[in-house]
Amino acid sequence: MYFAALLARTEDGWEASDTELDDVETLSDLAELAREASDDDTVIVFIEQEDAWFGIVRIEGEEDPRIYVSDGAAAARSSYGEILTREILGDDLDDIVDELESLDLDGTEDGEPLDDVPDDDEDTGVAAEAVPAAPVGDRLILADLGMAPADLMALQSDALAEIADALGAAEVLEAVR
Repeated sequence: MYFAALLARTEDGWEASDTELDDVETLSDLAELAREASDDDTVIVFIEQEDAWFGIVRIEGEEDPRIYVSDGAAAARSSYGEILTREILGDDLDDIVDELESLDLDGTEDGEPLDDVPDDDEDTGVAAEAVPAAPVGDRLILADLGMAPADLMALQSDALAEIADALGAAEVLEAVR
């Protein structure tokens, strides 16, 4: 289950709206959705999947979106999170997916006999560590808006509420939740 909201910074403060991601298949789709929702310069898109991970996309006019994901590995396993991690990690994520898809369920490569499986301490060739179970992306994404990178990276559960509070937008975000 996902929760997604848009926060737009206006002359009068922050305005929030919940949003549906049904038609979002790429980062460009997400950026277009955010730009259509507000004519303002700064739009923050919050995406959260049941406390497993959260992502922030910051759109400033026509500039390229800035992205932060709280847990790259968890996000990469979900449809919307994969969009964000793919943008952050680029071709590295494609290589990881290709390598994982070439493995059978028992962890061996197609056609490889079981007795040739490497020991746990040998390199299996699968670069699972390339999608870290840690924050990935732009850690400074909210620094100029009142949230220090260390505070952002330390967030766990109910992160979006804490972020909104740091931005001074807790009440407007809660109204759409």
